[in-house]
Amino acid sequence: MIELNGDTMTLETFVDVVRKKQRVKLSESAKQKVDDSRKIVEKTIERQEVVYGINTGFGRLADVRIDAKDLHTLQKNLIMSHACGTGEPFGFDVVRGMILLRVNALLKGYSGIRLQTVEKLVEMLNAEVLPVVYSQGSLGASGDLVPLAHMALPLIGEGEVWFEGKRYPASEGLNKAGIKPLQSLEAKEGLALINGTQAMVSVGALTLHDAYQTLWHASLASALSFEALGGITDVFDARIHEARGHTGQKTIASLMEKLLEGSANTTFQGEARIQDAYSLRCVPQVHGASLEAFAHIKDKVEAEMNAATDNPLIFSKDSRAISAGNFHGQTMALPFDYMSIAIAELASISERRLERLVNNDLNKRFPPFLANERGRNSGFMIVQYVAASLVSENKSLAHPASVDSIPSSANQEDHVSMGTIAARKAASIMNHTRKVVAYEMMCAAQALDFQGKEKMSPRLRKTYERIRKVVPFLKEDTIMQPYMDAVEKLLKEERFSDKDMEVLLWTR
Repeated sequence: MIELNGDTMTLETFVDVVRKKQRVKLSESAKQKVDDSRKIVEKTIERQEVVYGINTGFGRLADVRIDAKDLHTLQKNLIMSHACGTGEPFGFDVVRGMILLRVNALLKGYSGIRLQTVEKLVEMLNAEVLPVVYSQGSLGASGDLVPLAHMALPLIGEGEVWFEGKRYPASEGLNKAGIKPLQSLEAKEGLALINGTQAMVSVGALTLHDAYQTLWHASLASALSFEALGGITDVFDARIHEARGHTGQKTIASLMEKLLEGSANTTFQGEARIQDAYSLRCVPQVHGASLEAFAHIKDKVEAEMNAATDNPLIFSKDSRAISAGNFHGQTMALPFDYMSIAIAELASISERRLERLVNNDLNKRFPPFLANERGRNSGFMIVQYVAASLVSENKSLAHPASVDSIPSSANQEDHVSMGTIAARKAASIMNHTRKVVAYEMMCAAQALDFQGKEKMSPRLRKTYERIRKVVPFLKEDTIMQPYMDAVEKLLKEERFSDKDMEVLLWTR
């Protein structure tokens, strides 16, 4: 089991739980912090002190005092009324991530929640009883209120859950899993469950992990294109990249040099031509810039994974509850918008290399559109169309969500982050980019069958052979879509994994 303590979550740990389904447990020290925080809430109620979220209304209704006998109803009503999600439900991995991240935040001991409520979330997570959480409806400011409300509903037997691949009313699904819902939510607990950035961070963290993998695949794809197009490898000379000094650029140049080591297809400056086009020559500069963006975003994501994002925050040492704004998603909205751009650029340059592979006017070495018999066959003509379409759609999606804000809660919440929209857009761009990179690989393999497959570097030969297991050399026109999907599936399943090489991308 992975032990959670509120302070040491990493992107790798997150993926281990969310994608690889490792079980979790709570550290003893974190349990104590949760109990200490809860005692402050109980003392506040006993003293009849007025504290936001404990015995007041919410948002614009913060000035409304709630009678002690209604505190249970207040918290239940908060969860019920805020469960207003729309759109398609989030995937199972996103929902696992939301639960994991919310538990980790609660373990910091600033939330005033009962330990048994946190443990019930862990019980659901480990049993794979996953709330149905809708993907749209969050402004990303007072926390991800709407998606987190849907996440919290099953704790009290409301809403819906997924269990063993089927969708059930929460009470029925919990019963099948042998889990009893909580009898009620106590003071402050509803607010503690929904004030936070855990929906946007879950979507964004998974997208970031996939972005690192896609950068590795984009490096493989560009190296295959180098092989096919006889690219000039002088551009990877370490002295060039030391002269500029950017870590990401130096890393990608070194990676490309290693991938192409032993190739008899590549050329040197002046041998066949003086320079290559930018989509080949500037791979270190373009891919390297995205790598540095991902590294920056990873720092921000991991900080937020271990952050207290409640309001109010309970400080046990001096028994104070302070209302502020740690739920605001701006600190994630900006990096996720940045991530959208960084991922989109990988697709943009990949499509330009793909165009060089299929355009005989540019490559001067392959038949038009890589067709075996020109005219009768269209070859890979429309594969490039599809790639261009996805790249163009990415450009629209890459417009920053964080520059928008719409006031809510009767203008009490008058600036919001749209961070969850930023994360969801980045995820869409990520899916498009993976496809474009897959199509470049597919075209490069076809090109290498016309010229150069026997002279490939040993590492890239393995990549080529893996592609050829799902896509043969296409002698005649055929339905392309199943082959396009087959290569994309290889990328999703990380079938081109090379830990010795990939570690370069993760290590700064």
